[in-house]
Amino acid sequence: MAAILQVDQIEKYYGNKGNLTKAIDRISFQVDKGEFVGIMGPSGSGKTTLLNCVSTIDHVSSGHITINGRDITKLKKNALSKFRREQLGFIFQDFNLLDTLSAYENIALALTIQRIKPKEIHERILQVAQTLDIVDVLKKYPYQMSGGQKQRVASARALITNPALILADEPTGALDSKAARMLLDRMERLNEEHHATIMMVTHDAFTASYAHRILFIKDGKIFNELIRGNDTRKAFFNQIIEIVTLLGGDASNVL
Repeated sequence: MAAILQVDQIEKYYGNKGNLTKAIDRISFQVDKGEFVGIMGPSGSGKTTLLNCVSTIDHVSSGHITINGRDITKLKKNALSKFRREQLGFIFQDFNLLDTLSAYENIALALTIQRIKPKEIHERILQVAQTLDIVDVLKKYPYQMSGGQKQRVASARALITNPALILADEPTGALDSKAARMLLDRMERLNEEHHATIMMVTHDAFTASYAHRILFIKDGKIFNELIRGNDTRKAFFNQIIEIVTLLGGDASNVL
């Protein structure tokens, strides 16, 4: 399998010489095309910093991050913005939809910026809307949608540009259990049927159990790695709980 993401010995410091905090401590790993990888860890472990560095929101202090063959740590501001638009898809906990645009317009925005022809935009939106079961909300505005519908619209927006890598930050954090399960089922389908490459940060063991591989971060380092293999999702969930307990977490807080 070709590596979509390669993280090589990255470090991230915050503060100044008199008060330095090391958020990431020489982390290395890769994500292959078509993988669904989860990132877990206790609060302050560095998992969000890691996501921010991979997503180009933040810059590493040292080391290299290569996405789809390009070292993003070497890209300048304009090139980085272009790369982010074309190669990355984002699913945020708080949806980040524009209130003044309909679901259709929110999804279409990224393609409009890329000057894709309206006919192709329409075809692509219908295709992703059918996959995520949101055809009936395309004309609605965010205030007219449920939390689950808004998150699926946000997921459609992330997918519409056919990004090399989809980055999900606590995607079920603002959803009830039914909406969360529906979203995760759709993400699993996108991964299995459309070979979408997903890296997802979550504190929730149930959400993480949908991934195929999980990296556990502690004190800015990779503490452990768990591979689902042929295990059922329930069995994988139980393994996740065991690792969370080793990390010092309370299992009742991750259900």
